[in-house]
Amino acid sequence: ISRIPEEAVKGAHLVVTDTWASMGQEEEKQEREQAFAGYQVDEAMLDLAADDVLFMHCLPAYRGMEISENLFTDPRSVVFDEAENRLHAQKALMEFLLLKPAI
Repeated sequence: ISRIPEEAVKGAHLVVTDTWASMGQEEEKQEREQAFAGYQVDEAMLDLAADDVLFMHCLPAYRGMEISENLFTDPRSVVFDEAENRLHAQKALMEFLLLKPAI
């Protein structure tokens, strides 16, 4: 465990982050932005990771906050693939729960 982002991503094959303030944390948003300011994931940080690194974010993401402006379009980003796969998994779970035969 490391509190130094550059150290934490060194050689990593997967880098994942999330929004700094979720729904229901609006009152804490400014405080959380200050606390996490040094943890923004950007292209330079991914350059420290493994050559085959993938970047994920569960969305919604605030460009310029937890991720840099251009990270969505970086070839190492699979953010939109992640969102698409989550959608299909959620649909399958709903189908399973709604159509499950009574026991």
